[in-house]
Amino acid sequence: MNDFPSMDNDFLAPHVKLLTDSYEHFTGQKLVDANSAAHPPARAIFEADFVVLSSGTESDPLFNYANRCALELFELDWQGLIELPARESAEPVHQDARAELMQRVIDHGYISDYSGTRVSASGKRFIIQQATVWNVIDAGGTLHGQAATFSTWTDI
Repeated sequence: MNDFPSMDNDFLAPHVKLLTDSYEHFTGQKLVDANSAAHPPARAIFEADFVVLSSGTESDPLFNYANRCALELFELDWQGLIELPARESAEPVHQDARAELMQRVIDHGYISDYSGTRVSASGKRFIIQQATVWNVIDAGGTLHGQAATFSTWTDI
């Protein structure tokens, strides 16, 4: 999935459906209300005013999706994002806490109480609060990675 989400590729709707279906499976909630959104779900999520991003299942998982809000917050373009190991979104001193978080997600399917310090491509540090992190699975239960969403962060 190397293409920037756009109308030409339906805003990566198959991947976003995997994210939204998994989110609903684990949390019992919808990531966006398709009935009230002005656009189809994939476009609504890409243009949302909250962060949505996901990573794959590689041994050192790479980001494979970010909505516009996430790209702006992490100060990355699409190519920079999909080449970035997810662990590099945290400062090196926070790698152990991030690893523990990801293990909790793997073990329990999701968590909805995560807060932590992250760093943008330019080195800007910020604290995310009340993040939900969940396993991305398909209808057969196969793990495709993890995803996160949050709407609250504070620059530090």
